[in-house]
Amino acid sequence: MCFQSGSKKKKITKAERLKLLQEEEERRLKEEEEARLKYEKEEKERLEIQRIEKEKWNRLEAKDLERRNEELEELYLLERCFPEAEKLKQETRLLSRWKHYIQCDGSPDPSVAQEMNTFISLWKEKTNETFEEVIEKSKVVLNLIEKLNLFYWKRPPCDLQDKKYNKQYQESILNNLQELLHLKFNVATEILLQTSTLADLDSGNMEKVIKDENVTLYVWANLKKNPRHRSVRFSETQIGFEIPRILATSDIAVRLLHTHYDHVSALHPVSTPSKEHTSTVTELVKDDIENVEKAISKEVKEESKQQGKRSHLIQKEEIKVEEERDDIEVKMSSAEEESEAIKCELEMKILSETVSAAQLLLVENSSEKPDFFENDVVDLCQFTTLGGVYHLDILELPPQCKPVKGWMIVEILKEGLQKYTYPPETTEDFETENAFPPIEVTLEVHENVIFFEDPMVVRWDAEGKHWRTDGISNVSYKPNKRLVTFSLDTFGPVTLIQDAHINMPYQSWELRPLDVNKVLLTVTTVFTEIQIQIKENLCMLSSVKLKDKKHISILEGTWMTPIPFIIALKEAGLNIFPTRHSHFYVIINNKVPLVEVKAYRQMALLSSAFAFGWSKWNLLCNSTKVVFKVREHLTEECTENPNWALLMFSGDRAQRLKIKEESEAFSEALKEETEFHSTLYHMVRDFSSKEAMEKVRSSSCQFVNSVCHMLLSTRLLSYS
Repeated sequence: MCFQSGSKKKKITKAERLKLLQEEEERRLKEEEEARLKYEKEEKERLEIQRIEKEKWNRLEAKDLERRNEELEELYLLERCFPEAEKLKQETRLLSRWKHYIQCDGSPDPSVAQEMNTFISLWKEKTNETFEEVIEKSKVVLNLIEKLNLFYWKRPPCDLQDKKYNKQYQESILNNLQELLHLKFNVATEILLQTSTLADLDSGNMEKVIKDENVTLYVWANLKKNPRHRSVRFSETQIGFEIPRILATSDIAVRLLHTHYDHVSALHPVSTPSKEHTSTVTELVKDDIENVEKAISKEVKEESKQQGKRSHLIQKEEIKVEEERDDIEVKMSSAEEESEAIKCELEMKILSETVSAAQLLLVENSSEKPDFFENDVVDLCQFTTLGGVYHLDILELPPQCKPVKGWMIVEILKEGLQKYTYPPETTEDFETENAFPPIEVTLEVHENVIFFEDPMVVRWDAEGKHWRTDGISNVSYKPNKRLVTFSLDTFGPVTLIQDAHINMPYQSWELRPLDVNKVLLTVTTVFTEIQIQIKENLCMLSSVKLKDKKHISILEGTWMTPIPFIIALKEAGLNIFPTRHSHFYVIINNKVPLVEVKAYRQMALLSSAFAFGWSKWNLLCNSTKVVFKVREHLTEECTENPNWALLMFSGDRAQRLKIKEESEAFSEALKEETEFHSTLYHMVRDFSSKEAMEKVRSSSCQFVNSVCHMLLSTRLLSYS
């Protein structure tokens, strides 16, 4: 039985279909119109907001421009602390020289070449000094070398380009003093080796250890020549050698002279700054100085002419009234005072320009990478020697003293102490090829040096005048015992090196006030956290933390001026001071030098009342701007969530950012209800208390200068 399907679907007519299409088209057009109107409305609103923002921005820029000169003049007055601090340093140096002069203690003035040459000549003539006497004299010599080094580094940048002075510096320090000191140690060693009475009763060989704060001597003389005595270990230490059979049966002495300083690398020719490096800054300063000096002489001449005319008129006139004479004398006195004031002001301008140039030189990067080195040659721009130099020598045993009728007779060799060549130049007389195996050496790492990784052992190539890594094998390091063991093909000077940039780039940093004219700088790296206190013109290592454990350093608690302090930290392995070549070895957030210098100068000005800190946004802004955190800090009370403000500075404009450190994206948007300023000082003043600003204005010039020098030396804004 068939059933017809349900009612058939009604067929849409052509008219109905056209009507539906028309309705659809009308709906589409309506939606498009609504969208267009909505877009136009939104665009109008956006443009209105943009117009308002632009007007607001223009008003802020106009306001900033209007008060720019006033702000810069005020900043100039505040930054007079830098030339004033430099003037104090110059006066201190002059006073130090005067004190040295009136002391008359016989020691030469390191800055006077004639006195130094006389001192060197007199010491050369002195003979038969014992090792203890040489060590005592070496303290005076090392002090002179240190003073001369500081004298060199503290000279103004323009003077450092003086080739004549560089030559004098190298001849008087690096060659004469250092080489003479090492020669004296050799002569004293020869005298020591001639004393057979020091022989050990058990082994029959001589062993001697002499320790001092700057030098440690380990010497062993093979008097018995026992072929079974091949292991040399100095008493009460694990320092020693494993010598081959041929040396155990030879007339030799083995000497380890550990100088806690490095005069070997220093004998390498000093690299002078390139023309490109000096021309960018010092030439401009020289021009400014010449112009200002001309202005000074012109002003002084004009004043002297005017005074001469006045005095000439006064002499011609017959003044009878005493009151008139007194009045003229007062006018002349005021004219002289005015002239002196103009001269002092211009001299301060010269000093200010010179200091600014020196500061700019501290943050300039070299455009030329150091010369190409062979694979085995150590690049001292990339690596640094630590813990001094170990002078390892095999010496020919000199003739021994002989007692004759109550006298001690000794043969004096004209050629002096001679080194034993190992391996010998000709080996034809020896049976096997393995007769001259490498000598195993065990050394102790200096207790005041920190190695963040296992130290590398390198040897000095006297011919090439550089450190090399070849000829050394089987290196092992025991950090707990601070012992390094290695095999050495040929004896000579040996040292330990570490990557000079192992603590760069820094992970974070903070600068906060502690007291009146006293701040704490904390630099956190991958391996350590270093805290440095700065007060007046002094710096001190406050603490060192290694993997959350405090490390005791001999430098802690010792106050030093900035330059000696920086040198001491570098020598201790705590290097957070990049050089002009460091950017070739570290990936850095390089900033425009002038912006960086201006930021550090103004941060130093504010540091007595404000804390500054690292910001992750500094990486994301371009090289012409820096970003960091700042907050008022007048008390020692630490808050868990300090209210930091984010500031962006481009050298001529400072602004407070709307974003926070925790924001998701970087934006240069201005914080609401804030303005632009030409300086960081005036930007910070907008949201600070009167007490804080008063503290800033009363800061010591030496303190501000020391903080600025430390910021320039660490370059926190580029190396974090």
